[in-house]
Amino acid sequence: MTEPRATTLTSRIDRLFQVVRRPNGEQHSHEEVARACRESTGESFSAAYLWQLRTGRRDNPTKRHLEALAGFFQVPPAYFFDDEQGRALAEEIELLGALRNNAVRNLALRAVTLSEEGLGTVADIVEAISRRESKRDQGE
Repeated sequence: MTEPRATTLTSRIDRLFQVVRRPNGEQHSHEEVARACRESTGESFSAAYLWQLRTGRRDNPTKRHLEALAGFFQVPPAYFFDDEQGRALAEEIELLGALRNNAVRNLALRAVTLSEEGLGTVADIVEAISRRESKRDQGE
C-alpha cells in the first residue's frame, strides 16, 4: 500500500529537519527556515505554517514554498514530488547531514588517504564504539 501524499510530504519535510542540521549539530528552527523561505520567495511563509506542513496538518503547499524549502536544505525540488528520486536522495541526505558535522567531515577527509586495510580497521573501531554507545544509551 502506498503512503498518502500528505504523509509522504510530511515525512520528507520532517526527515530534512532531522538530518540536515546546523554545523553545531542542532536542528534548524521552524522560524529560521520560514524566514529563509520568505526571503527567497517574497511570499508569506510563517513558522506556524511550516510546522503544519511538517506535522501533516497542512498538506498542499505551493510549488514556490517547496522550492524554497528545497533550496534551504540543499536538495532538488523533485525530492518532494518524485517517489523514486525521493528514495534515491534519502541516502544522500543522510550523508549530507553527516558531512555537515565538522568532526565527521574531518574524519572522512583523513580517511581518504588510508589503504583498504586501514579503512577496514577504522570501520571496525567505529562499529565497536557505536555498539558500546548503543548499549550505554539503552541502559545496559
